[in-house]
Amino acid sequence: MTKRPFLLITNDDGIGASGLRHLWEAVRPFADTAIVAPLHEKSGSGLSITWAKPLMIKEATWENTPAWSVSGTPADCVKIALSVLLKRKPDMVISGVNKGSNAGRTVLYSGTVGGVIEGAFKGVPGIAFSFCDEETPPLATTQKYIFPLVRYFLEHPLPQGSLLNVNFPLRAKEGIKGLKLTRQGHGCWLEAPDRRTHPEGMPYYWLGGKWSSAEEHPESDVYWLNQGYATAVPIHVGELTDAAALSKHKEAVEKQFISALAEQELHSAQNP
Repeated sequence: MTKRPFLLITNDDGIGASGLRHLWEAVRPFADTAIVAPLHEKSGSGLSITWAKPLMIKEATWENTPAWSVSGTPADCVKIALSVLLKRKPDMVISGVNKGSNAGRTVLYSGTVGGVIEGAFKGVPGIAFSFCDEETPPLATTQKYIFPLVRYFLEHPLPQGSLLNVNFPLRAKEGIKGLKLTRQGHGCWLEAPDRRTHPEGMPYYWLGGKWSSAEEHPESDVYWLNQGYATAVPIHVGELTDAAALSKHKEAVEKQFISALAEQELHSAQNP
């Protein structure tokens, strides 16, 4: 790498989150950065965007780094950054470091990952970083992984429409055994609704959640995180078509549709 890369940093825990500063501190010795992050926490927002109300942008105070908060989701932040705030296209979007795991199926709900997906849709590669721990481990524990991954995937890009999902294991502050490039697992958070009663007598719910384990592939991120390793999973979002299902059902579905239309037309002609 002959020049300092330019990185756009976002998250879903909000502009004041310790994980955001952790990510910035891990890359700032090696890269130029800009920060565009939600004004408030937007965990679980996935790829959602703000459509029915205006987005408010406020410049944030940050040491030697242009930074803004946006009253929206991580995907909103990346949209606004690329279309309004930044004078040049970033080399990569990095997101996090999220407070909580984004391993397994959880990745589908993650605002941390959603911000990176939005970048991938715009042709900007990206990496999402998450801690399984709720507490931020010492920077020295994770810094040896963060920028080397950024540098490697800038020099060896994933295919267009792909991103990298990185998780650090529980008790990372006690040490990380290493890094595994692996596949996304199947474990997920299931809803565990907590019913409560409003003072005026109406019921309401906190959706809540509990971890649902699954039989994991021995090369899954969930498996290796449980062994004390950091994990990195390449995820492709550039092509959403199930090619096997398309090939299997295309001819039969189209024939059946034509037949159904013919039957409807015959019925209409016989019953004007």
